[in-house]
Amino acid sequence: MSSDDRSLDRSRWGRLVATVIVTVAAVTPGLMAPALAAPVQHALGLSGTAFGAAVTCFFAFTAAGSPVARRVVPRLPVRAVLGAVGLLAAAVLAGLAVADRLWQLCLLLALAGFGNAFTQPVAARVIAADIAPGRHSFAGGLFGASLGAGPFLPGLLVTLVAAPYGWRPALWTAAGLALLALVAAALARPARPGADAPEAVPAERPGGTARPVAAAAPRTVGRVVAAWTAAAALATIGSNVGAAYFIQIGTASGFSAATAGTLQMLASVLGIAVRLASGGLADRAPHRIPWTVTAMMLTGSAGLAVIVAGTPAAFVAGALLAVAGGWGWTGLLLAATMRLLPGESARAGAAMQGGLFAGAAVGPLSFGALSAQFGVAATVGVAAAGPLLGALLLAAGIRALGRGAGGAASASAAGHAAGPASAEPAPAAIRADAPQGR
Repeated sequence: MSSDDRSLDRSRWGRLVATVIVTVAAVTPGLMAPALAAPVQHALGLSGTAFGAAVTCFFAFTAAGSPVARRVVPRLPVRAVLGAVGLLAAAVLAGLAVADRLWQLCLLLALAGFGNAFTQPVAARVIAADIAPGRHSFAGGLFGASLGAGPFLPGLLVTLVAAPYGWRPALWTAAGLALLALVAAALARPARPGADAPEAVPAERPGGTARPVAAAAPRTVGRVVAAWTAAAALATIGSNVGAAYFIQIGTASGFSAATAGTLQMLASVLGIAVRLASGGLADRAPHRIPWTVTAMMLTGSAGLAVIVAGTPAAFVAGALLAVAGGWGWTGLLLAATMRLLPGESARAGAAMQGGLFAGAAVGPLSFGALSAQFGVAATVGVAAAGPLLGALLLAAGIRALGRGAGGAASASAAGHAAGPASAEPAPAAIRADAPQGR
């Protein structure tokens, strides 16, 4: 391999790594707030429902901002988008450190959520432009690792900063660390000259082209994307409760806040490992990715159900399943949707982002209200239904895609039998994501 080829390899993965770093910074405000729920509520005199409403603003504005991000991301350089998102995350964390009113929390978390909306569409764009099609699942797992790493920083800061020094110093520390995202954004160089320009069309990547999904009709593809988006929303309701309120659930199960924070860090590390390993394995059989996601959603549901027992041992076992396994599917579902929508990476990213954070928006508000009425254990039990329903809906979409592909194949065979003049053009769903020639 020549030195130019090695340079291309480094920058190809480099932009995605930079996107992961910025995404960790972008989700930190939405995860730091619930991790510090108890001290913030006490200091500001907020009820659990009011605080949950503030946290909901982050996830709701991420979901609401996804359609905007889908239109904006293809028109701006990747480095500009990443830099703006990283700067906004750092500014919001600094603002949260000095906030003393509920409306301030709501406004700041809403701004952070809107910035976070841009991360998944830009990741999908980078994967489509920079990563060989045969490595898309691993790339999706690497990006999904940013969500797995998201709980790590709050857990670390609760243990090392918030417990001994208070919640405001913890937020100031998080703001300082978020500035590292600006460095990552500045170093996010495109894989080839001109690739970072607005509306850049990637050249064919080395390693062949991605094997497309079966040629279902565009209408069927649209319905399946909608079903998968809804499945992501349902599954995230439960997964978000386990990830965002990990420390609060841990203390209710008998652990101290510091110990629960340490466990959150361990679960986060395991979640990262699961995402990377599952992504690497999925590249060997990309057609099985949706069923893998279904199994992981069921794992998350089972983990939340185990936590309901309310004992320390049950919390450890259930939380590891819920956070590591139940959250491990996010990058894989993005990769599967990109295969379903070749040539439309921004649409795929925005669809999954909208589903993920629409579901996440339900978690904080409902957790605050239900836990106040029925207790933490019962609320976690209700949340376990979300991933279960999501898995069922995802499976229904997979079957619909199979039926649609079978119908399209039959129609194509009939067209060939009737002669070339009757052959239909290939549906948009099987277009290549890049031109087939150089």
